[in-house]
Amino acid sequence: MSIARASIDKALITWLLMLACLLGGIWGFATIGRLEDPAFTIKNAIIITQYPGASAEQVAREVSEPIESEIQKMGEIDFITSSNKPGISRISVNIESIYDGTELPAIWTKLRNRVNDARRHLPPEAMTPIVNDNFGDVYGVFYAVTAPGFSDAEVHEISEYMRREMLAVDGVADVAVAGLPSEAIYVDTRTSIITNLGIGPSAIGAALSNTDSRTTAGSVSQNGQDIRIQAPEGSDTVDEIANLTIGVGGEVIDLLDLATVERARVTEPTEIIRFQGQEAFTLGVAGKGSLNIVDVGNRVDARLDEIMRDVPAGVQLHPIYQQHVVVDEASNDFLMNLAMSVAIVVIVLALFMGWRAAVVVGATLLLTVVGTVFLMSIFSIEMERISLGALIIAMGMLVDNAIVVAEGMQGDMAQGKSARDAAEDVANKTQTPLLGATVIGIMAFAGIGLSPDATGEFLFSLFAVIGISLLLSWILAITATPLLGHYFFKVGSGEGGDHYGGPLFRAYRATLSVALKLRYLVILALIGITVVCYIGFGQVKQQFFPDSNTPIFYVHYKLPQGASIHRASDDMRLVENWLAERDEVDSVATFIGGGATRFMLTYAPEEALPTYGHLIIRANSLEEIPPLRADLEAFGRSTLTEGEFRTERLAFGPGGGAPIAARFSGPDPVVLRELAEQAKTAFVATSDQLQDLRTDWRERELAIVPRFADERAKAAGVTREDLAQALEIGTDGIQVGYYREEDRLIPIILRSSSARDEGAAHLADLPVYSDAAETYIPVAQIVNGFTWEAQNTFLVRRDRVPTITVLAGVPAGVNASAVFAEVRGAIEAIELPEGYVLEWGGEYENSTEAQASLGKQLPLSLIIMVLISVLLFGTIRQPVIIWLLVPMSVNGVALGLLGTGLPFSFTALLGLLSLSGMLIKNGIVLVEEIDLVRAEGVPFRQAVLDASTSRLRPVVLAAATTILGMIPLLSDAFFASMAVTIMGGLGFASVLTLIAAPVFYYSFFPGARKEDAAARKAQAA
Repeated sequence: MSIARASIDKALITWLLMLACLLGGIWGFATIGRLEDPAFTIKNAIIITQYPGASAEQVAREVSEPIESEIQKMGEIDFITSSNKPGISRISVNIESIYDGTELPAIWTKLRNRVNDARRHLPPEAMTPIVNDNFGDVYGVFYAVTAPGFSDAEVHEISEYMRREMLAVDGVADVAVAGLPSEAIYVDTRTSIITNLGIGPSAIGAALSNTDSRTTAGSVSQNGQDIRIQAPEGSDTVDEIANLTIGVGGEVIDLLDLATVERARVTEPTEIIRFQGQEAFTLGVAGKGSLNIVDVGNRVDARLDEIMRDVPAGVQLHPIYQQHVVVDEASNDFLMNLAMSVAIVVIVLALFMGWRAAVVVGATLLLTVVGTVFLMSIFSIEMERISLGALIIAMGMLVDNAIVVAEGMQGDMAQGKSARDAAEDVANKTQTPLLGATVIGIMAFAGIGLSPDATGEFLFSLFAVIGISLLLSWILAITATPLLGHYFFKVGSGEGGDHYGGPLFRAYRATLSVALKLRYLVILALIGITVVCYIGFGQVKQQFFPDSNTPIFYVHYKLPQGASIHRASDDMRLVENWLAERDEVDSVATFIGGGATRFMLTYAPEEALPTYGHLIIRANSLEEIPPLRADLEAFGRSTLTEGEFRTERLAFGPGGGAPIAARFSGPDPVVLRELAEQAKTAFVATSDQLQDLRTDWRERELAIVPRFADERAKAAGVTREDLAQALEIGTDGIQVGYYREEDRLIPIILRSSSARDEGAAHLADLPVYSDAAETYIPVAQIVNGFTWEAQNTFLVRRDRVPTITVLAGVPAGVNASAVFAEVRGAIEAIELPEGYVLEWGGEYENSTEAQASLGKQLPLSLIIMVLISVLLFGTIRQPVIIWLLVPMSVNGVALGLLGTGLPFSFTALLGLLSLSGMLIKNGIVLVEEIDLVRAEGVPFRQAVLDASTSRLRPVVLAAATTILGMIPLLSDAFFASMAVTIMGGLGFASVLTLIAAPVFYYSFFPGARKEDAAARKAQAA
């Protein structure tokens, strides 16, 4: 008994299967995890090491080099980069893409061990390296909090209260707070007094460092019990610190007699954040990865509403990004698109096959979709952008199986067969070809789903969902469809005439008959069209991942190295004021000194620099961004001429960074800067479509270098360290202790009253304390003057080699791939000295790596697909006929993309793979049908015509329903190019299936053709 017949005979089992899909789908929609983007692991860790007083070159040589050398011994490393600034090393470790998230904890442990091993090679002055392997955490519920009129201490209390309450919300993994005002206790010494008294900075520092230190005071035993003695509390107010006393030469002196003490904001903060131009701090909430972000986000919002009733009036909460809202809207949009697609399928089928077939196929399609959601929930596949898109992509192939079975049953039953006989007959002929074609369709996506890199991880759910949905569609097509057909299809008398005698079928049969006669001309025409379309496809714009459909874009602004963070803040204030007058702007979040907390998986924060300004601008709608962005760029570039002003659209998927990047590596920084200048010149000379040319090393920065007079300093008992300390006290000040306030540690900074003086003129007059002479000596007596020196203060290395990268952007709407093709030759023509190499980064590197990774998987997928097609037929000729159609699938794609002007993005590649699967599937069923008709003894030519005609309606209907089902995706920025690829390609592919496949089949069997011709002649005679 066949499966199809059994599905009718044992209807209870079939109904249970259908009910399981329906109820399981409802349960799945309620419980499935929801995300905005699929979770892919950011296989990156950051190692921060402070080395106070060292130049960037010293940091690179003495700190980064030993740590990188040790890390490079790890076999899991892909590449290492480091940025070296005066006093700080930042090493970025990137792990090979073949390791997934489950293996990373062990790798990070090994990394920490390597870093610990490297510590013994570091200078004693270098601090302990800090390994941050949570660099990829995403804080998708991201708010700005403003508290005008509140003191800095009160703002800290408010932030701590909100963070504590957020951490208690069910499902919250972590809460990140940024942008809080930084305070310090400044002790400004009066230079003339301490010089006259001969009080050294160490004496003052020692007194301040012990103001509120924690120390033990022992214990006593009494009656057999140990009783701990509590040490006296230290100074816990600023006034108490000011009233400290210092012992000097047997005398006690009040600190207030020597210095002024005040609590104030630090003069050079590391970060400034504003929202809508108002000072703010940010609150980022990360949900646990396994949970539904919509539920977690709603719980967070509910708790925030409660909290805001308790915080003081005036504190306001402003959403910057709400991932749960975006995800909820995407889910609702998907349900709408799904309903529209199913409705389109039902309407098209009702028009061409009648309402009964529409109900049967539509019900099977609905069961397939909800059953897929059920299985997604079971296998912990979240509902996100890619998995939802996979269901839409699979829609054409999902409906195809049911159409083939329903159409075959309806035809047989119209001829008088019972539902059981019709189901058995159709299933016997089609279930094996449909299964083989379904597996081939799944394998078309295996290369993407099994790719080990970030792109493969990002798109894995596509492969998983398509695999689940297609296999389920085949199961339901041979079980649920026959049963529903049994209830809805009518048994005819068998006298209704030819089932394929309608005008459309007759016209197709006549056209195909002519094509068979002129087969060689048809084949030449197909080859010619394919060649022309391939040439046209070369003109299609290329793109890695498209821009996001979230109405957000960024501003990046960098002043020359050495500029103050306050100067960057003032410049950003000008932009904020300009944006405040634009009606298209919904909100503006400003970050100075570094990027924002990672609020999206695809958002990569910029490295912290005081010269960096960053805006996150939310427009009212997506359509308003291009003109707003163009006007903003014009304003920024004309007004802020001293800095580098550029904008960037939010993009989907992994990647990011500058669209075009050329990396030069070699030993000498001077030579590297010269090569970078040559590259800039070549860029400008070869293309006018480039903008924002820059290097990642930034500009050299001026440094003041004292010329230490060794002999005079030696005689005075002054060391280099004494001089450095005196200069630091006379400028930035030195930290000598902490002031404790609740759980905060506020640094105590000791500096001289001249620290606030502008310029460098006062440096020579600063006093240096000599421990040997117990007196102060002017700096001028122990230096031979000061010199100005231009230094590299931002050195980047890649795999331990100094590497400078020339970065370039392209105007909005210009294809980066086309511009790269223009400039590539000129850059590669630059003559490199021995020991120097050029590598391309940017979008070219991202897409090349993704396609190379995909290319490694495709051969296996293709072998399996070809093997299945050969096993299905047991011969070679039929598979060759089917695979000859595949190269022609590009024809409709080229026409569609050129006609719409959309680029061929990575998602369009998915559409092309889907299209190939559909084309192969239709080809298999058609060729299998010709073989079956021939096996019944029908003459060769007539068998080709009859079988092709019988496949007309399933092919046309599957194409029409798929093409029309793609319409809802045309408005989605992520899937638009994929939708056009499938729509244009499938329209042409239908012609290939219905004309090219029969013509190839007819041409590939010359023996059968001759026998048929001889038989027709004999019959005519």
